Amino acid sequence: MTGARPLKRRAGRRRESGFILVAVLWMIVALALLSSVYSHFVSTALASSHIPDERVQAEEAIRSAIELAAYQLLSAPRDDRPTNGVFTVQLGKVGIAAQYRSEGARIDLNAAPKELLTGLFISVGVNDAAAANYADRIIGWRKKAEPEGVNEEASLYKTAGLPYPPRQGPFVDPLELSLVLGIPPFIVDKVLPFVTIYNGKREVDVLNADPEILSALPGMTPAALGAALAQRARFPDDKQALIATLGPAGGFATTEGRNAYRALVSVALDRKRHVHADVVFLLLDEGDDPYRILNWRDDFDQPL
Repeated sequence: MTGARPLKRRAGRRRESGFILVAVLWMIVALALLSSVYSHFVSTALASSHIPDERVQAEEAIRSAIELAAYQLLSAPRDDRPTNGVFTVQLGKVGIAAQYRSEGARIDLNAAPKELLTGLFISVGVNDAAAANYADRIIGWRKKAEPEGVNEEASLYKTAGLPYPPRQGPFVDPLELSLVLGIPPFIVDKVLPFVTIYNGKREVDVLNADPEILSALPGMTPAALGAALAQRARFPDDKQALIATLGPAGGFATTEGRNAYRALVSVALDRKRHVHADVVFLLLDEGDDPYRILNWRDDFDQPL
């Protein structure tokens, strides 16, 4: 009978050991589960935190492209400064491709006369009457109201039920075209690539202007347009000959650039994501800064 007590004690110890073993195993499983959850949280957090890094990376790459463009332009003598250029560069794992062009190659919404604005709308497929009306509305938007008398342009907006009057001051952004009375959105989209507020002159830089802009010049004919495009392609440095091919349209043409340039930049990030930017910058020939950014748009968060 005395030998049975040690057996009971040993059996009790085995049950206690088994319970401890099960508890330890449960703790190991719980810790593994917590570790898995924590690892997933960390990886998600890292992925999320990488987005701001990509934004900073893209912005710095775009800014580097603008600085390189400004350096190329300012390194040339002022009288021989190029009106366009293109380059590619690799910064670490980030690839940059950029092209820049004088903003004088676009039609200025604040300086262009009615006949040039009318020609622009006709060049994108608008009929003559509607094109002339759109040009009138642009001039009405930018023209300062008379201090006395009836504000006819503002009356048109009120009659149309629009909740705002015309600015009756200079355009501050080409996108304001979407607010101008009567111009359909799809027409605005067609002309936006050809207009600016940074040319500052009524004339257009015909060395760099798109064919649609050349065809918009008052007095331009199909024959003169063809001759100008051919001359520009074969002899891009012969400025006088190019002006001569334009005929009467030469009165709205220039071969001089502007201090404002537009750069189209494409950035390839390390993770194979591409970001595109449209940046207008102004060269500064004096002072500590070589340039100033006038307008910046990119598609990091949404399409341009």
